[in-house]
Parts: sequence; structure tokens; C-alpha cells
Amino acid sequence: MILPVAYFIIFKYIPMFNAVLAFKDYNVIEGIWGSPWVGTKYFELFFENPAFATLIKNTLIISFYSLAVGFPIPILLALALNEVRSRRFKKTVQMITYAPYFISTVVMVSMLMLFLSPRLGIINLIGNALGFDSVNFLGDTGMFRTIYVFSDVWQSMGYSAVIYLAALAGVDPSLYEAAKVDGASRFQKILNVDIPGIMPAAVIILILSVGNIMALGFEKMYLMQNPLNLPVSEIIATYVYKVGLLNANYSFATAVGLFNSVINLVLLIVVNSIAKRVSTTSLW
Repeated sequence: MILPVAYFIIFKYIPMFNAVLAFKDYNVIEGIWGSPWVGTKYFELFFENPAFATLIKNTLIISFYSLAVGFPIPILLALALNEVRSRRFKKTVQMITYAPYFISTVVMVSMLMLFLSPRLGIINLIGNALGFDSVNFLGDTGMFRTIYVFSDVWQSMGYSAVIYLAALAGVDPSLYEAAKVDGASRFQKILNVDIPGIMPAAVIILILSVGNIMALGFEKMYLMQNPLNLPVSEIIATYVYKVGLLNANYSFATAVGLFNSVINLVLLIVVNSIAKRVSTTSLW
């Protein structure tokens, strides 16, 4: 346990003390603790920014969209694989769905740009052959969110399904035998044995997912951005990078990051409290 504990202490807990930078006017020479206090100045600047409402809206819409689509699909995949009797076919499907998880974000976005290119993308080439006009998918504000969410689901569903497959492997075999004796169909077995068996794991993953609603990934969103889709793709993380870090406004960037963390913590506590009331599963 020494190495993982040391990792969290060094890279997670110690940096928390530097969050005080959000309340200071950072000066490189004087350092974090020597810089003058400015109170909530940078929080007020962020809240009064004309882009604040758009940033919050874009972040929440894409986050909840990702959660609504990305949470149930791995469960459905795991339930389907659990019903497969051919071991070779099951392993093949697992490998095919699990492999995209190891594709780097940069490569993934490059693939999307190549496939969805208006002139040379394979999707538009097929559409042109069928008589349709070319579409600038990544420049269309109406399509951008769907492309982002479903490409993310395609990349991560196999990895997420492993957790549910492990939970299904731990279901008591006597429950399946009892269901068979009672004459339960496959669907009834899934409904009354499989789903209750994976529910504790599903609740924990849901709680953690909701706790990261505001912490939408930066890399993929930033790489997929262009001037055409910016009205729907500009989120808090990319805005902080452009305004706070590229302009060396570290106090502002820290203030926005701290705001994000506090909102995530509140969401985590609320969802965990709800889960504790409606089920026996919770984080604490």
C-alpha cells in the first residue's frame, strides 16, 4: 500500500493547499504564499463574465448527455455478453469492444477528423455515392455533441463493461438454479437475478459519474474544437486553459478550478445521500 498511498498524498492531497492561490493575486517572484490576498475577486470575475452562462450550459449539457448514454450501454453490453454461450465468440466481442480504450485521445480525434472530413472523409464519400451532399459534421453545432458523446461511448464501453461482468461472475449460482426451477425465461432471469446482482456496482459507478459532472475532459474537447462548433464546444475546462493558463492568469484558473471541485463535491454528497436512502449501497 506504500506506493499508492504515497501517490495520493504527493499528487492529490499536498496540492490542495495551493488552492489558496484562488484568493490571491499571484506573483511569480513572491510565490503562492507571499502573493497579496484579493479575497473573492477572481470568483466574481468569473461569475460576472458574459460567457459564464454559456460555459455552464455547455458543460452540463454534454456531461448529462454523456452520463445518460454512457452509463446504461456498458450494462447492456455486459448483460448481453453474459448470455452468450460460445466462449470464443464472447472473448472475441470482449476484445473488439475493449481495444478502443487503449487508443490515445489524440489518435481518436485524428480518426474522427479523417472519417468525418467534408471532402475526403469515408462517411461523406459514401454519402456522395448515394447522392447526398457533403456534411461538415465537426462544424455542425447540432451534431457536435452527439459525435463527442457516442465516440466516447464507443471508446470506453468495453472497459466499463468489465466491471459489470465481474459483478455478474459473483452472482450466486443457486439463484440461477432457483429461477430455472421456477420456469423463468431468459428475460425474467436477467430482470430478477442479473440486474439485482450488478446493482451495487452500478450505483457506485453512477455516484462517481455524477460527482464528475462538472469535470468534463479537456483534451478531447479541446482537440475537437474549431471556430464553427465553438458555441457548443466551449466548456469550463477549455475556457480556463485559454484565459487562465495561456495568459498566465494562474489565480483566475485556480479560482475556476476550485469552483468546479466544490460543485462536484456537492453533487457527490447529494447523490450519495439519495443512494443511501433508496438502496443499501453508497460510498460512505
